[in-house]
Amino acid sequence: MVKITFVQPDGSSVDVDAKVGGTVMEAAVNNLVKGIEADCGGSCACATCHVYIAPEWREKLQGAEVMEADMLEYAYEPDANSRLSCQLRITPEMEGLVINVPSQQS
Repeated sequence: MVKITFVQPDGSSVDVDAKVGGTVMEAAVNNLVKGIEADCGGSCACATCHVYIAPEWREKLQGAEVMEADMLEYAYEPDANSRLSCQLRITPEMEGLVINVPSQQS
């Protein structure tokens, strides 16, 4: 398990223990993190699990693949730190990852 911190738009945060091999979306949904809707259940067919990676983590994570990048066009206010949490597979190196939840989903 690795610790991931989800920061809400109001600045409050939720720390969760996430299973290595699972996804950031699954960790959020399983821990009832507000703001991660995950309408498609993790199949990269919507943008309702959109999150912002903390800038200090962006270079440490593998970049978005083409399908994810295409779906991010439908996300609410995407930027350079935007990712779909369903496409972020958890590894031991993600210990301490900080995720910012957008104020709304697409």
